[in-house]
Amino acid sequence: MTGPERPVERILVVGAGAMGSQISMLCALAGYRTEVFDVSPQQYEAALQALRPRLAGMVEKGRLREEDSEAAFARLSFVADLDDGAQHADLVIEAATERLEVKQDIFRRLGMAAPAHTILTSNSSTLASSHLAAASERPELLCNMHFFNPALHMECVEVVRNPNTSDATVETVLQLARSLGKKPVLVRREVPGFIANRLMGALQKEALGLLAAGVATMEDIDTTARTALNHPMGPFELMDFVGLDVVNFISEAAYGETGNPDDAPDPQVSALVQAGKLGRKSGEGWYRYP
Repeated sequence: MTGPERPVERILVVGAGAMGSQISMLCALAGYRTEVFDVSPQQYEAALQALRPRLAGMVEKGRLREEDSEAAFARLSFVADLDDGAQHADLVIEAATERLEVKQDIFRRLGMAAPAHTILTSNSSTLASSHLAAASERPELLCNMHFFNPALHMECVEVVRNPNTSDATVETVLQLARSLGKKPVLVRREVPGFIANRLMGALQKEALGLLAAGVATMEDIDTTARTALNHPMGPFELMDFVGLDVVNFISEAAYGETGNPDDAPDPQVSALVQAGKLGRKSGEGWYRYP
């Protein structure tokens, strides 16, 4: 196989959590027949309960027509069996938990159940698709398709090829991202963190160093990023927004890949995570939230 043999019409999203549910709705809004699989059936209702007010808000603000919202929900369905969903998919977007063994099992099953033309992608922000290539047995039809949270609104999608990804696969995934209204970027070579997380990590590392050295308070560092660099949020605010557990996990994954001490998790972040202070979602991180 050298690449996809026909256009993408049906999409399977694996994982109905915050990212998977929004990615699936993006696909449905763009006109694709979209199926969603999750190991927890209860997650399906939770996904719908989260999606309906989001789309209602878009309709209320004039960003989406009511009839288009209703049509998107009509194109969206849930499947109870991963293999059944894979059998009808032209492209799969995996958005499951960030655990390598879990993803490898998913891609092993997808590789066996999906038609020969089906492209397999991972939304992972830390695990490159080369780690999944052997399990899938179709590395030329495999790449990362990394969306950003909230996926319904963030424009960037990182398309990351592995050493065996075919040009045809890359072009199809780029075209798909554009059809979803996104602005995809191509990462031509796998590196830990891809592009966005490496840029964000560099700023965070410098901000954490300035704080640890007593150069400035986190409030003044955040203010400088907003008022001098025109960032919408300062680095500490952004870490709280993303989740300090996620920030810590990204560093752990990069350090595991490179072994470079410079990539190791910051002890200040690790201490907050160990204390259960994860940012906005827990009510406290670098800052406190009502």
